[in-house]
Amino acid sequence: MKGSAAGEYTVGIDIGSSALKAVAASPDGKVLARVRLANRLGLPSSERMEHDARRAWRLAPQRALAQLAAGVAGSPKGICVAGLVPSIAPVDRKGVPLAPGLLYGDTRGALPPELTTLPVGRAPELLRQAVSASPDAAAYWPVQAVANRALGACGAIDVTTAIAMMPLFDGSSWDTGACEAAGASTEQLPQVAGLGEPIGALDGAVVASGIVDTLSEQLVAGATEIGDVLVICGTTLVIWSVTGEWKEVPGLWTVPHTVPGRTLIGGASNAGGLFIDWATRLTGTARHTSDPSSIPVWAPYPRGERTPLHDYSRRATLIGLGLDHDRSAVRRAAFEAAGFVVRQHIDLSGVAARRVVVTGGGTGRPEWVQALADCTGLPVDVAGVPECGALGAAFVARVAAGLETDFGASVAWATVGRRVEPDPLWQPHAARRYADFEQLVGLARDDPEEVSG
Repeated sequence: MKGSAAGEYTVGIDIGSSALKAVAASPDGKVLARVRLANRLGLPSSERMEHDARRAWRLAPQRALAQLAAGVAGSPKGICVAGLVPSIAPVDRKGVPLAPGLLYGDTRGALPPELTTLPVGRAPELLRQAVSASPDAAAYWPVQAVANRALGACGAIDVTTAIAMMPLFDGSSWDTGACEAAGASTEQLPQVAGLGEPIGALDGAVVASGIVDTLSEQLVAGATEIGDVLVICGTTLVIWSVTGEWKEVPGLWTVPHTVPGRTLIGGASNAGGLFIDWATRLTGTARHTSDPSSIPVWAPYPRGERTPLHDYSRRATLIGLGLDHDRSAVRRAAFEAAGFVVRQHIDLSGVAARRVVVTGGGTGRPEWVQALADCTGLPVDVAGVPECGALGAAFVARVAAGLETDFGASVAWATVGRRVEPDPLWQPHAARRYADFEQLVGLARDDPEEVSG
C-alpha cells in the first residue's frame, strides 16, 4: 500500500525457472509489498532449457523493482538478487545478454550417470554451449551477474553462486584450465564477492552480491532443527533433510546448513512443477478422486532425473492404470509421485524426519501439499511467506546495507502459515504405492516392510 510505514525496508528478488518473485521486507521480515512476474521457460527440445535472458534476467528485475516502489513509501536501503544455479548467458561489454540464458536443466553434453558426482556439474557444459553460440561475447555471466549489472551495480556474483559453478570455480577463484577447456578465459567470468558484500548502489540503495536461490530459501524457511525436512516446491523439487553430522550418501548431495552445527542432505529432482504442470495438463480439470486404494503410480521423469538417479535419459512411466481409473486418479498420481520422490530422498539420507517445511509456488496447490503429507507420513508446515527465496534475499540485502551483522538472525523471519497432517484414509494406501514406486525406479530396498508404515 502506497504510503505505508516501511522503516528501513529492503528488497529481495528471486529469479526462478518459471517466475521472478520480489518482496519488500520490513526490519522484522514482514512483507510490505510483493511482485510476481512470469518467466517463459524455453524447452526447445528434450535436452535444452533456457530463458530469454534479456527479458527474464535484465528487464524483469528492473520492472519488479519499479512495481515494488509503487507500493511502499520511501526507498529501499538494500537490494539482493537470488537466482537459480547454474546458469550462463553470453553478454556484451554493458552486460546485456546476446543469446538465450542457459539453465541447469540443459543436458547437452551430459556425462553418464556413473560419472556424475558433483552436486552441480553442469556449468562447464553450459559455458561451452554459450561460447559456441556467441564466441565473440565480452563475457559469460550467470543470472545474478546480469541482474546486478541491470540494477546499477557491477557484474559480480557472490561466492555461493560461484561455488555452484564448480569445477569452473575452485573454491577461491576461477580455474584457468577448466575455463579454457570450455572455450573461455577467466577474465570473461564475473567478479566474485563475499555473501552479503556490497557491489554497488542504485538510487542510494546498496546492491548486494547475490545468493543461490535455495540457500536464500534456507535462511528464512525455519527448517533448522535435526529431523526437519525443507521441501521447495518450485519448477524443480528441492529436498533437504537437516542433520547434525556430515555424511555423504551415494546419489545425494551434502552441503552446510546456514545454521552452525547443522548439515543438509538431499538434492534436486525434476518431479517438481515441471512435471506436475505437464502431467496435470494431460488430465485437465478433475474432481477429487474418492477411492484412496486405487491410484496408478508415476515415474515422474519426462526430462530425466537429477538426484538420486543422475540419469537424463529416463522418461516418464505410468503403471497400474486400469479401466476403473479416471483423470482424477491420474492427477492424484502425479502429486503422489512428487511426494514419493520427497520420501525417497528422506529415506536415502538416513535422517529420522519429524516434519516437512514446505515453501515455493507449489504451496498454493492444496493437492500437492496434502500429497506430501500423505506420502511421507509427516506433518507439513507451510511457510507463512511462500516467496522465501525473495524474503531470504531481502535479509541478505540488510547485511549488505549494514543493518544486520549475523546471518543467523534470519531465523526470526521464519513463520508457519498452516499445518497439513497426513490423511489417515490415504496414508496407508500411499505407503503401499511407495513400495511400487521404488520398484519402478529401481531403488527398492531389501525389506518391503520398511515402507508399509
